Amino acid sequence: MKKIYVDQDVCIGCGACAAIAPDAYEFNDEGLAQVKKEFKYDEASSDLQNDVMDALEGCPTGAIKEED
Repeated sequence: MKKIYVDQDVCIGCGACAAIAPDAYEFNDEGLAQVKKEFKYDEASSDLQNDVMDALEGCPTGAIKEED
């Protein structure tokens, strides 16, 4: 099961991830991105999975991570 997360120590809150995949990413109270609690990568549509990976690859600070 693949897990996507945002490293809060690296995120700058630029918003690129939420613009690319708003169904997967949101902002917390500090203005930093986070993966929505209800988002499950393995249960997402292939289009959303692609958007999530595009956001991961496009993150300017590399804050979005994946683990298996």
